[in-house]
Amino acid sequence: MKTVYLSYPLPAEVIREHTQPQVAAIGQFDGVHLGHASVISSAVNLAKGKHIPSAVMTFHPHPKDVMKKGDYEGSLTPLQEKQELLAGLGVDIVYVVEFNDSFSHVSPQEFVEGVLFPLGIEAAVVGFDFRFGHKGEGNAEMLRLLGDGRLNVEVIPPFELEGGKVSSTEIRKALQRGDLERAGRLLGRSYRLRGTVVGGEKRGRTIGFPTANLKLDDKFVIPVKGVYAVRAFLNGRIFPGVMNVGVKPTFHENETVPSFEVHLFDFDREIYGEHVSVELVHFIRNERKFPSVPELIAQIQADADRARELLKSGR
Repeated sequence: MKTVYLSYPLPAEVIREHTQPQVAAIGQFDGVHLGHASVISSAVNLAKGKHIPSAVMTFHPHPKDVMKKGDYEGSLTPLQEKQELLAGLGVDIVYVVEFNDSFSHVSPQEFVEGVLFPLGIEAAVVGFDFRFGHKGEGNAEMLRLLGDGRLNVEVIPPFELEGGKVSSTEIRKALQRGDLERAGRLLGRSYRLRGTVVGGEKRGRTIGFPTANLKLDDKFVIPVKGVYAVRAFLNGRIFPGVMNVGVKPTFHENETVPSFEVHLFDFDREIYGEHVSVELVHFIRNERKFPSVPELIAQIQADADRARELLKSGR
């Protein structure tokens, strides 16, 4: 899979290099969840039938982050993870369009004539709720009209599961109430956080539970504060463990910025500076303040035992 970074207006050399007949799925696709996968797979299959490349066009940074509107609190799949997931869906090209204040004012017509036509896109595949252009003025029907016979448009209906449509909003809500099982069903996989191991307070060592303190790679959606049974992916190997997401209220009175600390079972190697991907498998309990450190230690041991049990059982 090839990734192409674009900015508007498209430079002439970009147009010369990348113009070709192709089918493109267009959207933000944050989460690359089951609904997104249905749109993207439709584009991939349509492209195969036409014997031309398949593409996904997405936007970075997230428009809500740039416009400072709505309830944007981070991405379910920051750009690197999104690219990896798209590659797994068989996409040939990913177009990452720079979203900035200037691009937010591009009209639907300018988007079609200045981005889609120059790239040679002959078919666009979009979700049922697709919006584009300044203030979201454009929808699928407008895209079809602006295509003026040069651009076929295929609209994919909602992907429904458990009596409702799969959406990034529903996944965020599930994560923020600790419902990892529902979030995983909507995503089609367990939710992951990624980061680099950095120095922390080293308090875990003193109480018998050394932890790897993660600095997250990007602005992820943060699940509810609490304790999780996890699988950590490190240097091609998988390690079971337990993770705390939170502010450690037993030790800190006014901390508001959460930390991400992973205790890997039966693991004693220094991994500062190494990159870790953490799959959140089960939510164990909410974070809370303990009256004393011994009570906290006892609870941590109980959490670790519970995490081992859950991970071994495959539940």
